[in-house]
Amino acid sequence: MMSTKAFTLVPAVEREQLMGDREWVSLECVECCGRNLYVGTSDCFVYHFLLEEKTVPGGSATFTATKQLHRHLGFKKPVNELRAASALHRLLVLCDGCITLVHMLSLEPVPSGARIKGATAFALNENPVSGDPFCVEVCIISVKRRTIQVFLVYEDRVQIVREVSTPEQPLAVAVDGHFLCLALTTQYIILNYSTGVAQDLFPFCSEEKRPIVKRIGRQEFLLAGPGGLGMFATVAGISQRAPVHWSENVVGAAVCFPYVIALDSEFITVHSMLDQQQKQTLPFKEGHILQDFEGRLIVATSKGVYVLVPLPLEKQIQDLLASRRVEEALVLAKGARRNIPKEKFQVMYRRILQQAGFIQFAQLQFLEAKELFRSGQLDVRELISLYPFLLPTSSSFTRSHPPLHEFADLNQLTQGDQEKVAKCKRFLMSYLNEVRSTEVANGYKEDIDTALLKLYTEADHDSLLDLLVTENFCLLTDSAAWLEKHKKYFALGLLYHYNHQDAAAVQLWVSIVNGDIHDSTRSDLYEYIVDFLTYSLDADLVWQYADWVLQKDPEVGVQVFTKRPVDEQQSRFNPDDIISCLKKYPQALVKYLEHLVMDRRLQKEGYHTHLAVLYLDEVLQQRPSASGKDAEVTETQAKLRRLLQQSDLYQVHFLLDRIRGAGLPMESAILLGKLEQHEEALRILVHELADFPAAEGYCLWRSEGRAPPYRRRLFQLLLAIYLGPGPSAPELAMAAVDLLNRRATEFDAAQVLQLLPGTWSVQLLCPFLTGAVRDSVHARRTTQVAMGLAKSENLIYKYDKGVQKTKASVHSSLLCLDF
Repeated sequence: MMSTKAFTLVPAVEREQLMGDREWVSLECVECCGRNLYVGTSDCFVYHFLLEEKTVPGGSATFTATKQLHRHLGFKKPVNELRAASALHRLLVLCDGCITLVHMLSLEPVPSGARIKGATAFALNENPVSGDPFCVEVCIISVKRRTIQVFLVYEDRVQIVREVSTPEQPLAVAVDGHFLCLALTTQYIILNYSTGVAQDLFPFCSEEKRPIVKRIGRQEFLLAGPGGLGMFATVAGISQRAPVHWSENVVGAAVCFPYVIALDSEFITVHSMLDQQQKQTLPFKEGHILQDFEGRLIVATSKGVYVLVPLPLEKQIQDLLASRRVEEALVLAKGARRNIPKEKFQVMYRRILQQAGFIQFAQLQFLEAKELFRSGQLDVRELISLYPFLLPTSSSFTRSHPPLHEFADLNQLTQGDQEKVAKCKRFLMSYLNEVRSTEVANGYKEDIDTALLKLYTEADHDSLLDLLVTENFCLLTDSAAWLEKHKKYFALGLLYHYNHQDAAAVQLWVSIVNGDIHDSTRSDLYEYIVDFLTYSLDADLVWQYADWVLQKDPEVGVQVFTKRPVDEQQSRFNPDDIISCLKKYPQALVKYLEHLVMDRRLQKEGYHTHLAVLYLDEVLQQRPSASGKDAEVTETQAKLRRLLQQSDLYQVHFLLDRIRGAGLPMESAILLGKLEQHEEALRILVHELADFPAAEGYCLWRSEGRAPPYRRRLFQLLLAIYLGPGPSAPELAMAAVDLLNRRATEFDAAQVLQLLPGTWSVQLLCPFLTGAVRDSVHARRTTQVAMGLAKSENLIYKYDKGVQKTKASVHSSLLCLDF
């Protein structure tokens, strides 16, 4: 058990002030009401003292008792009990079985001589039920066996209001409202004297120990239970608190929240009501009185009176924290809530939580520390300030006074242990990351984010970049110097960008790519710069670094123009200006023109012609000596052909002149097709290239979107070329047969039969002839159906007209009859 200093024992009335040299006289009872202290002695005297409390410079309390008066009561028996009724200015004195009313200041009995006879003990009802402010309710244990009597006591008279029988002889009593808590011979009970209903509590043996019955609050009592337990009981007969374990020989008890104080013949012990642990032991021999007088605890021996002065709860809590007893301090602090004004308690409790958090932090109990910091609403700068150089140089923060902890900085706390330092830094990273988006960060966001940036930088943590690319409040000056010190140039560029200094950011990144400074954060930094410039709104910055990105890699660099959002290109990024810039970079120029023509679909002749010329130049460079028939088709040549086919905006004659004699028959055929010179184009495809599928595809391409007769004319022309005059090659004849048999619907059968050589058999053209006949029959039948439908529609129309005429005639006849 670890001790807590909760109370100090201070003398109040010394023996000499009471008895002088009368050794045989002993102190029997005590009463305190405000500054008035009354003492009853064994020789039937009552003493009145004025008790003055003073606080010495060290903070401890002293008491001075000034004797006012003493008076003999006229009996030969000891004074058994004293109770003050301050509302009546009366003192109730029990002596020789009689309760006498005396004046509180003069100690003179009331003139009327009013008294209560036949009492062995009594208690005042501190929760009276009468409602009369000019009387007090007194409950006595009567000399009559098993009887309790209830009186109303006025200034000069007494009145009995109730007499209640008990199951056994009562030995001690406490009262609250209509409820009596009684210690009987063998048990404790709760008795409602209004209804007579009794509730047994627990057994008690009066032969073994002295009973204790104390009212400690509204409808709650403290009792000396079996086995050395201090038991709590409510008027409902239940216990809402755990019992405390005290001495078997306790003779007195009291409550000074959150403590239960117990007295035996040798010690005063202090027990917590919050965790039921014994907190303090004070040696005190021959003590026999312990009473609580409105929060003032008085103990007495037979020779002197002492005051148990509680240490302020804050002092107790600070002592516990100084001893690293965090849990006990927090339990005590929570328990103090009921005795401290709400606002004051909240301020005090938050500070205690913060102090406890630093104690746990110093012991590397980070989870516990974090919870305490958050519950205590710690100004996070208190924690950051432990770490050297993390707070910004511009921060005006000063630590709390008095301080929340005893450490100058992290090095002192960890005593230079680098492993502990690293753990503390990891904790701070985690904690700051959690609180930066909560209310805890309000007002301190710059300090938090700047500290977090410094921690991430030191640890080479991946979260550094995440911090800089999202909303943050890192102070530029401090953060930039820290990043530069640790050679985090890419991150420094991100910081510049976040602070709207894009030019500084790009310049820094370009220096990394050029090798002027070293930072391996991103291996794709060049591509990152291109992407950054692509989406930059600063046109001057883009033009400034356009040459640099194009020199590094034209095909990638041109993306600053090709991937830029279209709505940003209208004013500062005119296509003609960009084309002028790209003239030094042919590959980039091709990519950009492709972007204009294919992606943006700009309908401008110059762009289409320029792109076609660039394709053509590249094709010619790639195959300077290859013949038109044997050359393989390159990717660029395929692009050229696709452009020539799909675009209608380029200058056909200009390109045709460039292609002539260049060994590009397919391209020539496409251009001739654009000029509607189909026969020449088809002759190139058939005779020069012998590319029969291409010739067939040409017919489909040129007739796309045209009327069927136009397509038939093209296929008829192709067939005529296959079967034309001159030496007839077998492959041309086979191509003609194949064309007819596969595309019979594209031909006029009558015209085809006129072209066919007489030597061809019907079997050779069977598919074509079958298809032609089928088409002819289908056409005839379709025509017949259409004519039939037209005739039916005409008959229906005539019938409807006849019906309408008949109805009109009948209607006219009826009108005539009416007249």
